Amino acid sequence: MTDLTTPAATRGLPVLAAVCLAALILPLNFSAGAVATLAIGRQLGGSAANLAWITNAFMLTFGSSLMAAGALADQFGRKRLFVGGVGALTLLSLALCFASSVLVVDVLRGLQGFAAAAALSGGSAALAQVFHGRSLTRAFSALGTSFGIGLAFGPLLAGVLIGHFGWRSIFLCIAAVGAVALAFGARRMHESRNPDASGLDWPGALTFTAALACFTYAVVQGPANGWNSAPVVGLLCASCVLAAAFVWTELRVARPMLDLSLFRYARFVGVQVLPIGTCYCYIVLLVLLPLRFIGINGMREIDAGLLMLSLSAPMLVVPALAAWLTRWIAPGVLAGSGLLAAAFGLYLLSRVPMTETGQALMLPMLVIGCGTGLPWGLMDGLSMTVVPKDRAGMATGIFSTTRVAGEGIALAIVTAVLATLTQGKLMTTARAASDDTMARAGEAGVQLAAGDLVGAQRIFPELSSGSMIAEFAYAFQTLLLIVAVVTFVAALVTFVCLVPRPGTRTSALAAASDG
Repeated sequence: MTDLTTPAATRGLPVLAAVCLAALILPLNFSAGAVATLAIGRQLGGSAANLAWITNAFMLTFGSSLMAAGALADQFGRKRLFVGGVGALTLLSLALCFASSVLVVDVLRGLQGFAAAAALSGGSAALAQVFHGRSLTRAFSALGTSFGIGLAFGPLLAGVLIGHFGWRSIFLCIAAVGAVALAFGARRMHESRNPDASGLDWPGALTFTAALACFTYAVVQGPANGWNSAPVVGLLCASCVLAAAFVWTELRVARPMLDLSLFRYARFVGVQVLPIGTCYCYIVLLVLLPLRFIGINGMREIDAGLLMLSLSAPMLVVPALAAWLTRWIAPGVLAGSGLLAAAFGLYLLSRVPMTETGQALMLPMLVIGCGTGLPWGLMDGLSMTVVPKDRAGMATGIFSTTRVAGEGIALAIVTAVLATLTQGKLMTTARAASDDTMARAGEAGVQLAAGDLVGAQRIFPELSSGSMIAEFAYAFQTLLLIVAVVTFVAALVTFVCLVPRPGTRTSALAAASDG
């Protein structure tokens, strides 16, 4: 098969439509949920740490369960897992429309992450049963485009819906799209499973999920509880022990969830660095910038969504351009160059004054978006070509987990760093004051880092709003420089691991992504 117009591929188009609709609501859940955080906080209250879990809970459960969901799809059926995942995602989105507290929102968002992993794993595996050869490549290209659309227009859609109907309408919209995907998938998708599936590596799945959960919770709670507090230190130690237990388990089971021997391949390591780099230069900005624009600069949600298009719109064009450029330029060179461009864009963004809300922001955000789009369009294909062919399935599963789990970890770390930097600035201002004032300054720093300027002033009225914005500006600009350095290092590792030596083929990916 060479395209999606052959008779067999045409019969699979409803299945592709169902999976793409499901893929559309996954990034929409992430990016739109980030924009809605402050609106949810205004209506339901909640601390900065509790509000952070609106996004973190979804990303944590989504990333930690992807590999397990893939194994369950092979064992119990791809259609069954897809339909169950989309159905659960739809029902949970409807339940969010009636949530009465931030705690309920956080729990439902965590459950949404598990449902999203089931939907994506089952749907992706189902596509591989319907399409083959180049038609499969095109099908997965359409899947990637759906992700790009969800990321690009999620903030804008959220802004429009919040401005006209309130934050609950976001989840109602997601439920409606999920219902349409369910209608397509349940009727047209045929059941399939792997008869040789050996079941889920339960020890590996449980230790991996528990390690990720302990680490993320500790990082999110660190600024509020104190990094030397017993709960935070205990959770960090527990995450290390659980991570060691996961590695020990995977080295000893017959069919591990994670084949650690793949990390012997330098190119495989390089591919894992790509999603880590894009997490820090792009994904975290999808959360932090709306919080800054809405909570600190006082922009309306719809205006913030429009401004975010400067960052996200390139994802609709640049990934396809990157695949086309691999005809002449090695994918590793393109990916590394994109990360370098994104690092430069982050530096430019750090130089823009905090009070700026117009055109001065657009160029740096556009540079970051275009730079990120280069590795974004190549890393899925690279994940299948950097290891021996018979191990490509395991490699793509690891890559997907690194990508999604890495996003959750990166978001938790960057949010905690911003909160700690902001706390430090406010506590320096209150250094000569009483212990109570110092404590309130620290608490206000956490609120301010979450974009809640009004709440921070309520806690620490000794400082004017202008002074608070100045303190936040220093912390935010410092954070952008830190993230730029992380992105730059990721670019260097990409060049070392993925750029071929003279005389080797440079267009392996082009053959797979032609057209």
